[in-house]
Amino acid sequence: MTDHQEGHVPVLLREVVDLLLPVGGRADLVVDCTVGLGGHAEALLRADRGEGCLLTGMDADPDNLRLAKRRLEPFDQRVRLFQANFSNVQDVLDEVAAGRADAVLADLGVASTQLDDPERGFSFSADGPLDMRMDRTSGPTAADLVNEIDEKRLADLIFEYGQERCSRRIAREIVRARVAGPILGTKALADIVRRAMRRDSRPGRRGVDPATRTFQALRIAVNDELGALDKLLEALPDVLAPGGRACIISFHSLEDRKVKRAFKRWSQTGRAKVITKKPITASLAEQAVNNRSRSAKLRCVERVE
Repeated sequence: MTDHQEGHVPVLLREVVDLLLPVGGRADLVVDCTVGLGGHAEALLRADRGEGCLLTGMDADPDNLRLAKRRLEPFDQRVRLFQANFSNVQDVLDEVAAGRADAVLADLGVASTQLDDPERGFSFSADGPLDMRMDRTSGPTAADLVNEIDEKRLADLIFEYGQERCSRRIAREIVRARVAGPILGTKALADIVRRAMRRDSRPGRRGVDPATRTFQALRIAVNDELGALDKLLEALPDVLAPGGRACIISFHSLEDRKVKRAFKRWSQTGRAKVITKKPITASLAEQAVNNRSRSAKLRCVERVE
């Protein structure tokens, strides 16, 4: 099973393997906090010099877990998968009595299968229900937020999580539109946002759909992505074994800023050293074959005690 067969190419794959399993290195326990379709996990299992490392993988999306399980079948005895948000990484490790990890990975991106499936509601490239939940069994949907919260809260959400300077205009247009009936589809919402943005001709907008940032903001809010990241970063010092490394791949500045500051605070205490002084980004060659890698930023930290 190749990444292309699943419509997914794991970003910065070689860089992740090189950082988590440096030359001559090995790991007894690898934790993939966002196992997704299993691309990074498979590469790490194949690269381990000891040929006996165990991998604990987790993902909030049960559909992803099913695909990852199929992909990782050749390593069946070395893999344990859990449906869990990465904010609960310590609870998962406690459950498997696995101790501390030698390598931890968190890829904060949305899987291609999620983006490409209209029924998930993450994208407006095709019409679908406004869902956006990683775990479709619980929690409010994007439609719930769009139709129920007041105009100010909606504007603040779009501004904070989408970094959208036209957030108040967009929120006003959404509230006006929902008076006629609930907004339930991705196409309907995207059209409303585009209508609100029609007068916006600022530089930098060309080539980017006006609805992009609003959809990003709703996805982050629905899944509490930044809150989950805070919990992961708080847990990392206790999750990693001495000498262990953690890699986090972020896809927008809000995430990257949190990772950068957390790694810096940790290093200032003397408990860790930052391996990547600047974030690693995808090469031009990788960007050419996987345009979703263009915004990826990889940072790595190593526990030293």
